[in-house]
Amino acid sequence: MRVLLLYPLFPKSFWSFDKALELIGRKVSLPPLSLITVAAILPQTWEFRLVDRNVGYESEADWYWAELVIISGMIVQKDDMLFLIESAKRRGKRVAVGGPYVTSVPEAAQEAGADFLVLDEGEITLPLLVEALEQGKTSGIFRANGEKPDVTTTPIPRFDLLNLNVYSDMSVQFSRGCPYQCEFCDIIVLYGRKPRTKTPTQLLAELQMLYDLGWRRSIFVVDDNFIGNKRNAKLMLRELAPWMAEHDYPFSLSTEASVDLAQDQELLDLMIAANFSAVFLGIETPDTESLSLTQKFQNTRNSLIESVQTINRAGLRVMAGFIIGFDGEKSGAGDRIIDFVEATAIPQALFSMLQALPNTALSHRLQKEGRLLETGTEANAHQTTLINFIPTRPLEEIAREYIRCFWDLYEPDRYLARVYRHFIDMKPKSHKRKFKPPELVDLQALFIICWRQGLKRNTRWQFWQQLFSIIRHNPGVFKHYLTSCAHLEHFIDYRQIVRNEIEIQLANYVSLELKTTQLAAHRSI
Repeated sequence: MRVLLLYPLFPKSFWSFDKALELIGRKVSLPPLSLITVAAILPQTWEFRLVDRNVGYESEADWYWAELVIISGMIVQKDDMLFLIESAKRRGKRVAVGGPYVTSVPEAAQEAGADFLVLDEGEITLPLLVEALEQGKTSGIFRANGEKPDVTTTPIPRFDLLNLNVYSDMSVQFSRGCPYQCEFCDIIVLYGRKPRTKTPTQLLAELQMLYDLGWRRSIFVVDDNFIGNKRNAKLMLRELAPWMAEHDYPFSLSTEASVDLAQDQELLDLMIAANFSAVFLGIETPDTESLSLTQKFQNTRNSLIESVQTINRAGLRVMAGFIIGFDGEKSGAGDRIIDFVEATAIPQALFSMLQALPNTALSHRLQKEGRLLETGTEANAHQTTLINFIPTRPLEEIAREYIRCFWDLYEPDRYLARVYRHFIDMKPKSHKRKFKPPELVDLQALFIICWRQGLKRNTRWQFWQQLFSIIRHNPGVFKHYLTSCAHLEHFIDYRQIVRNEIEIQLANYVSLELKTTQLAAHRSI
């Protein structure tokens, strides 16, 4: 069987880092881990071609070669995913579709013409697809019916299918699921509230594979909550740390975790020992009432500011997500988020307006209350999307605060000041690595950053003063500090995109509201 694996386009987003990636000659941040895992689960006697459309498009020769087309993606990739299904069917190809978006909203893929829907987790449903194909079936819907696979049986992803030179980071997965019950989150719907983990041996085998393929850059552990199962996370880290030391710390690791990481010093120490350098935290909002209402109780038990500072000072760069538009939210939520980000000096703060994602507790509640808009099933967890339900305060007010968050916090001098404060007190790692001269592309990137931020822009005095202060007082964090400075090139561009796209949607929304009001007034005459 000749299988063409297609990964749909992502829209430009907070995480695309386009301008920053240009500096180091890379095209995309992360590879399609889902599809290379699919390729590992399917029979290894089959032939595979992988096309990540975020890197380059498939050719007609690829289409001609394929006997089966497999497409997987997330909700933000839905437009290109549906386009690919239709493109495959126009060429008379059999199409199997899976992934988080299709699992949540299978109707869209069916309407586009997909032959097979491989829903839920592939360890269970992909063998059902193989069986159906062997039986000569031409269509089918395969579900796990509530069963969750044992991920200790998941094979090593087919990293060999990737062009490693186009990505800035690689991806691995240690766990699936999260023990918490945040109302707006679809992770617990897709993967359950009982975190399942791979064995330490499995993860080390995946890292060894990447090492053998020559990878020596960053790796993102894509778990939605790396510490959901703290016991197993610690067991794995205790084996990972000596492996890292033995291999001269070839990778810098980052991941996502719940904020209660700050209350477990042993876990923090183990992550640092295993060469973790950054963690993404779902802060959501500094408003305790909103956190309680959305059932994110884990963020209400300790001071959020102190938690962020504890994690940062331990040696981890903190990234954080924030949401505007919770029910009962008081005016000025955006300003309170800005104040929180400045108080904690979080360099990269991601914002989104609350979305009622399909099948979440939030979408079910809003549906019962009659507040979910007609497009509710097409919610899009993207930074340029308006709220898809009727909020408890004016939408225009929420959107204006949202724009201000992006605009103010990514003002160049303000951003660079946060980066400096975040790194100057950070505990540097004690790992001793063999000296390796920087690559030419890294030197070129350094030159461009110094030119733009240290000479061309009005941040010039601030840039040099902070840079020399880092070199003098905390040189161990210099590389990661400079990387965060480089991200400014993306944020300057992206905050303008957010402002423009939200302003357009807001203008259309206000215009529609005005027409509706005028029509209602006309009918009452």
